[in-house]
This record gives sequence, structure tokens and C-alpha cells, in this order.
Amino acid sequence: MSEHANAPILKGPALEGLDQYSSVTDIFHGAVERFAANPAFSCMGQTLSFADLDRLSGDFAAWLQHETDLEPGDRIAIQLPNLLQFPVAVFGALRAGLVVVNTNPLYTEREMAHQFKDSNAKAIVILANMASKLEKVLDKTSIKHVLVTQLADLHGAPKRWLINSVVKHVKKMVPGYSLPGALSFRSALQQGANLSHEDVHRDLDDLAALQYTGGTTGKPKGAMLSHRNLVANMLQAREAIGNTLKNGEELIIAPLPVYHIYTFTVNCLFLMETGNHSLLITNPRDLDAFVKELKGLPFTAFIGLNTLFNALCNREDFRQLDFSKLHLTISGGMALTSATAKRWKEVTDCDVAEGYGLTETSPIVSFNPVNASKLGSIGKPVAGTAVKVIDGDGNDLAFGQPGELCVQGPQVMQGYWQREEETANAIDADGWFHTGDIAVIEDDGYIRIVDRKKDMILVSGFNVYPNEVEDVIAGHPDVIEAAAVGIADGESGEAIKLFIVSRNDQLSVEDVRKWCKKDLTGYKVPRYVEFRDELPKTNVGKVLRRQLRDEPAG
Repeated sequence: MSEHANAPILKGPALEGLDQYSSVTDIFHGAVERFAANPAFSCMGQTLSFADLDRLSGDFAAWLQHETDLEPGDRIAIQLPNLLQFPVAVFGALRAGLVVVNTNPLYTEREMAHQFKDSNAKAIVILANMASKLEKVLDKTSIKHVLVTQLADLHGAPKRWLINSVVKHVKKMVPGYSLPGALSFRSALQQGANLSHEDVHRDLDDLAALQYTGGTTGKPKGAMLSHRNLVANMLQAREAIGNTLKNGEELIIAPLPVYHIYTFTVNCLFLMETGNHSLLITNPRDLDAFVKELKGLPFTAFIGLNTLFNALCNREDFRQLDFSKLHLTISGGMALTSATAKRWKEVTDCDVAEGYGLTETSPIVSFNPVNASKLGSIGKPVAGTAVKVIDGDGNDLAFGQPGELCVQGPQVMQGYWQREEETANAIDADGWFHTGDIAVIEDDGYIRIVDRKKDMILVSGFNVYPNEVEDVIAGHPDVIEAAAVGIADGESGEAIKLFIVSRNDQLSVEDVRKWCKKDLTGYKVPRYVEFRDELPKTNVGKVLRRQLRDEPAG
């Protein structure tokens, strides 16, 4: 028995109500019944009510059941940015008993091919802007049913025609593609409207989503999130945040991508269950258009992350907005800096409540009490959640001592899709998920992240694993070896720096970045590149990434 065996475990309050829902679709039906006439989602000037969402997702479910050979439990990839089509596709798929595979629309062909093959997805809903990439990898996948949607497909005419025409012909944002047999998403909905459907019953322990996350092997792996995981985390969010919101009366700004587990759970589950209205921002990187869209809106809540808060506060047009209705700001996805939190408060007169979570925990683990936030901490465990810290030998540590943060609760994933060994390494026999983050549990019950055990790099809230970057650059004929690390960056939290040993003195930084851009999503492309004669290594030849990361900037 370890001397720390009786060390304290920090627990959140009891979780109530998990038995009131049998699945995510139960949550959906309860919301559309109670709030039918209320606005559910808006995007680019178009709004879907809860009744609209019920009807359209039912049409999609009917099409899936009658016009495809998909069976309950089959996977469907949904590769969309923040558009009204996203909740329609997600809830339609779930109502048909399918498993949703959320896919980043910025993925390269290589990343798409891996995720689609790994998940064995048999269908996809994809934005036309990315269809040319799908064309190049489709024959490497099991996808048989392709649904293509244009940006404004759920807008009414003539606005739909105008937006889609401008995007395709004026802005040239839709490369040509050939996908024989593909059907437009609008056509599928129109066909489904003339068909009947019956919601497929799913149990809490059935798989609801595969949410892909990076891995130490460099290959993203699918976190298996069950209906129980997602329902539990929705209830946990409600317990942590719900008393600050009025059901059916809030307008929440949602600029973060809905395919990311953070927004997926908060906006598509928690805020829908409470009957509230989410404004989906399709391209938050276009800050001019983003701020213009906010002008004159009586928004009451804002969900974002450190880099976005910082960028907005630096804009005069944002500072001139009316924040009189804003009473809740939530930060997640990456660490919130004190400077950004203070600046947001100065500009909006609204405090930022920071939480912490991971893809593997659906995602919320802890949250700062809205009326008792402690800057620099990730708050306290949400309902039904236990946390502890352990040392390198797996021994429990007392409060105040830094160690690896471990989490136990109903939101912890079932495991990694088809990766039993990696699942066993992440979740121990007692159900504790090992996060890889180094934390301290303070005596007052607040948790503070102090370091990361893993080499994962967090760029604007997105996980980047060094091996994936290194594997890509290793394919360059002039590269002998390389190491990727994260370095502090005021704009994105961390930025990727790539150290390279090259056999060609003429290889340039731009050559390296150009090579990486072929196979890596933008946020995974190194911002900094440094050439070295050699890389520091252990006595068995392993590159010492930490030593490179800890070198003084210069």
C-alpha cells in the first residue's frame, strides 16, 4: 500500500437526472416539444426554430432510412463549418441511429483519408468547398453515400441563390469536382419530406459520436463518446452554468467550430436543451464580418477562447458594441491568460468563467463557479466527477502537490475506437482517465494546471501532436531528422516550432512550410523553423523535445 493511498480525492456535487434521458435524441425531442416556436440556431441572417430543426432533421432521418442501406450503428462523417446544416445533419443522423463522425472542414486530403478509413464511415455530408478533396480520397474509403451542401442551402430564395453564386463564381471558393452519384443535401431533405421515418431507439451505452483527437503516435484516434457520455456532460454543464441562464431567453454567440467537442456539447446539447438561441459564426477569422454581425444584437452570452477574446478586444469596432445584455462569458479550449481576462472585463463589463475539458471527457471536467471564479484556475469538478493527482509511479498525491491529473465520471469516453492498448494506457482498471496534464488541487478545491506531461502542442485550442508534424516533414528528401515543439505565443497560446537537420544548405524556411501545407491543416503548419547541425538526444537516441522547448528564445 502506497504512503499516499489515503490521499484526498476531490469530488463534485452529485449528478442528478441522468436517468431522465435514454439518449441524446431524448434530449432533442424534449427541447423541440417545449420550445417549438423559439429560435434554435441562426447563421448568416437565417434562423431555424426548434420546430424547423425537428422537421428538417426528421426529413434527413427519413432519407437515410429509405434511400440508403445504412444500419443503426454505422458511421456518418459530417464535414461542415458553422452552418445551419450542421445541427440538421447531426440530429437527423442520430434519429436514424447512426454514429456521428465530426470532421474538421479544414482537413487536408491525407487527414480526411485517415479519419474516414479509420472510422469506416459509410456516408458523408460535406461542404461543396471541400468536395474536390473528397474526390481524391474517396476510393480509399468505405464511403458509399455522398451528400454535398452549399453554404446557404438552408436559406430561402433568392438569398440562397445569391450567396451560393457569389461564393462559387465571384469568390472562387468552390474548386471543381467530380463525384458521380453524389446528391445535394437539399435534394435529400426534399426527398425525405415525402417519406415517413421512425426514430431508432438508442440506449445510453450505445455509441453516439466518434470525436477524433491527436495521439502520441501522430495518428488522430477516435474517442468513443456514448449517449451516456454526452447526456451526462450536458447535465453537468447545466448544473455548472444553468442557474445563470433563463430557459428560452438567451442569445448565445457561437464562433468556435461546432465539430469541436467544446461547442458540440455546449451549443448543440446544453443550450438546445435549455431552449436557447445560438448564433453560429461561420468564419470567425474574418473579424470585420464577425463584428459587423454582432452590431445591434442583444446577445446575452459569449462562448470563446483566449485568442479570440484577445483579438476582439484589440478592435475599436468591437469595443463600441452594446454589451449591456451580456452576462455570461465562457472560456475553454486553451488556457485563459490573466491579461486577456482583465481586458475582456474592461471592454464588456463581463467576467470570463474558465473551464477545463478534453475530447475524451465529452469535454467538461471542471468549471469555475460563475459567481466565484478564481483567475488562473480551471475551477472545481463538475457534478458526478472525481479528480485526483498522481506521481510518476501512479501513487495518489495529497492536495497542494503537483502530479498528473486523473478524472473519473460518467463523461469519460468508452475508449479509443479500435485501439485497445491505447485505451488501456489512458483509462485504468478503476475507470480513472489519465489526462497527461500536470495539475495541483488546491486546499480550497480549485484546480490549477501547471504543466503538460505529454508533448502535445495546443494551438488556439486545437491539439497538435509533434509526431504528426515530424512524420510529414520527414518525407522531404532534404530532411535528415526533425523535432516539433510548442513555444509560448501571445496570439495563439502556443505556436509550433520545427527544428530540422538538413542535408541541403539551400533548404529554406518557406520550402519547409510549403511542404507541410500539402498534408497538414493550417494550424498544424509550423510558424517557426530553425535549422540545426544536430538535435539533442538521450543516450538511446530519443530526441529531447523538452530541452529544445525550454531553450531561451533568441
